[in-house]
Amino acid sequence: MKFLTADIGSTYTKLAAIDSVTREILATSASFTTISTDVTTGFYKALEILETKIGKFDYDKLLCCSSAAGGLKMVALGLVPSLTAKAAKMAASSAGAKVVKTYSFEISNAEAKEIEEISPDLVLLCGGTDGGNKEIIIANAKKLSSIKGDFSIIVAGNKSAEDQITQILQESGKHWTITQNVMPEFNKLNIEPAKDCIRELFIERIIEAKGLTTISNMCSGEVIPTPLAVMQGCSLLSKGTEKHKGVGELIAVDLGGATTDVYSMTDGTPSKDDIIYRGLPEPFAKRSVEGDLGMRYSLKSLANECTLKWVAAESGESEKLVNEWIETCSAKPDTIAPKGSPQQRIEEALAKGAVKTALERHCGYIEPIYTPMGQMYTINGKDLTNVPLAIGIGGAIINNPNPNKIMEGAKAGRGDLNYAKPKEPVVKTDSSYILASMGLLSAFDPETALAIMKKEIFNKI
Repeated sequence: MKFLTADIGSTYTKLAAIDSVTREILATSASFTTISTDVTTGFYKALEILETKIGKFDYDKLLCCSSAAGGLKMVALGLVPSLTAKAAKMAASSAGAKVVKTYSFEISNAEAKEIEEISPDLVLLCGGTDGGNKEIIIANAKKLSSIKGDFSIIVAGNKSAEDQITQILQESGKHWTITQNVMPEFNKLNIEPAKDCIRELFIERIIEAKGLTTISNMCSGEVIPTPLAVMQGCSLLSKGTEKHKGVGELIAVDLGGATTDVYSMTDGTPSKDDIIYRGLPEPFAKRSVEGDLGMRYSLKSLANECTLKWVAAESGESEKLVNEWIETCSAKPDTIAPKGSPQQRIEEALAKGAVKTALERHCGYIEPIYTPMGQMYTINGKDLTNVPLAIGIGGAIINNPNPNKIMEGAKAGRGDLNYAKPKEPVVKTDSSYILASMGLLSAFDPETALAIMKKEIFNKI
């Protein structure tokens, strides 16, 4: 069987022609995404380029994912920051959404105004365990119902509040749905039902809003958010299939122009006996997205996070030149650093800083505690210390002549004692942009998808 996969991004539409008999990628191509007119124009242009390489390609199934026009922009609301608010963000991120902001407790009028200004596609409303606090989630439902904007609301909180929330949202005129609580019991995660709702609403509303209806009708499966496709690819590569083993635990970092996404495929249990886990348990397959760590559209906030002093020291260039480059790239996002130039060294330092910061936010945080038995440690989040593999994804990494230098940011350094980052992972890159394609293919032919990933990323079957 022959498959054609399409990854419709904000800038490029990328295609891959796949033969499941020979288990190989026959060819890939890319063309500018035509989101302002009709995305099929860019799709057919990319197909035309593809067919100049391999001739007429009569595919059996078309599979598609998309992050066009900013992807799926979401806001998440919960009760306690470290519990239901964290669970809400985890559910939204793992479904492939771009979580712009997370709110805790009852939102203020100023926060409600901020949500209106964000203009999200979806809002995930959580709060309270089943039978627990319901006043906050009800109050937030009232606030959301009065916010202007054509956004959908997914309610995944205390089931005891469902009747009152139903009445509130019915009167609001907004598109809404109720699903199971993301945290029905204290410290017990239940994010899959919310993830399913997010995916369904992406299909129902976002596809049409982003001009993807025609492409969707051409596809054999559902059009899903690109980050979800990448996560499915990473999960398959890690776990394998019934017939063939995967490569084991891994992390992957997708560094783009607007965000840095981190994926981890591991249970993340404490690596040492003297480390005690605390906080909300995390899923094997986890994604986090950092909207302030991008190489172009959020470059200034990335530079502020890293500091000019650090970037200058890391690149060996002056703070003045670093600042000038940041201003240039922010004004003209399509600017490319000349090969071997000081600007390229600055780019590498900024990229390393983005990877470093994103990993620190994604992994567990270790703190010392003192007990009658002496000093021990607690960790809140995943322990990635012994994860053996780190994969670099995204143009800012794979198109750079020194991707390994950038991916050093994913490793634990001398000053990273509090961050449970991988110590000595083997670094690989998704140089052919295949993880999203293989994530799409995994739903139809996981054996072929796994074989291709092993071949393309590891050069082995």
